[in-house]
Amino acid sequence: MMETDQGLPFFTATVPGIGGLIRTTPEDFRVEERPLYLPCGQGEHLYLSVTKRGMATPQMVAWLSSRLGVKARCIGVAGLKDARAVTTQLVSVQGVTPERIMQLPPDEHLLSITVLGRHKNRLRTGHHAGNHFRLVIRGVRPCAADAVPAILKQLETRGLPNYFGPQRQGRDGLNYSTGAALLVDPARRAKMPKPKRLWYLHAYQSFLFNQVVARRIDRLDRVLTGDWAMKHENGACFLVEDGDAEQPRADAFAISPTGPLFGSRAPWASGVPGEIERAIVAEQGTTPEALSEAAAACGFRGERRPLRIPLQAVDWSLERDVLTLSFTLPPGAYATSVLRELMKTEGRKGTGPDQA
Repeated sequence: MMETDQGLPFFTATVPGIGGLIRTTPEDFRVEERPLYLPCGQGEHLYLSVTKRGMATPQMVAWLSSRLGVKARCIGVAGLKDARAVTTQLVSVQGVTPERIMQLPPDEHLLSITVLGRHKNRLRTGHHAGNHFRLVIRGVRPCAADAVPAILKQLETRGLPNYFGPQRQGRDGLNYSTGAALLVDPARRAKMPKPKRLWYLHAYQSFLFNQVVARRIDRLDRVLTGDWAMKHENGACFLVEDGDAEQPRADAFAISPTGPLFGSRAPWASGVPGEIERAIVAEQGTTPEALSEAAAACGFRGERRPLRIPLQAVDWSLERDVLTLSFTLPPGAYATSVLRELMKTEGRKGTGPDQA
């Protein structure tokens, strides 16, 4: 089975990778956040559309906070965007006027700021409908003309593996091990700032989830009795009592099997899916029950996450050895997953592509 440096198998392992370089320039990686809703026209929060180059979301928030004289907690964003890209995202700012926005000084990293209108609520994480990506991969192999359509067809038809990107595990890829240690060490957790503590704990969640995806890679589009399946239309989960009866809905991409992001209230699968999940956590020296109990002590509930996601609005062109590719992903998904299936490398020239 073909694997990457992360040890995670490819869904399209039978098709050769095209290699290549990403992020040669920020313009080679463009992301546009799609709004979940538009401002209603009333309220104390001013919604903006901000396009920036070479500026990560936290840097943008700090810049706006400083220039507008508002606290960072008064600025809301729906998602995080990488610095090594040209990105457009939604921002809400509490207690400022459109005129004040127009008076902001120019900055080489901020390409444009558009006022969308007022709204009653602050933007919060996940309050967007997904991201549209336009990526350029340079120096691809001659096999790209045949490999690209074969890979994309399989991903559009059967779904894209919903792996978490390598960013969560740090340069050495071992953030999850710190999270595992923190989970059972209250004294160590107490000495660590909450954001840093949660980052490591989430890295452990992500690691275990990726192992579930890897273990089921050959049947990501199959629902099994005992699965918790997710409805793509609204994110609701339900226990699959008869896998064969539910499979037509999975074939239509109305539902997908899920894996655990463990927590105090996140359910674990039963049947064959449950055996897989239990075996994976056993390899880490623990049990589902112990993880749920430890998560309760740490104060996070957990959830189920789909093992696959839809890849939509796909378009591509190949000119000599340069591939230009565009597609849309739902919130919480990583463009990494598309690039790694195509390139069969970890994406030289830059670490991880943007999260949606």
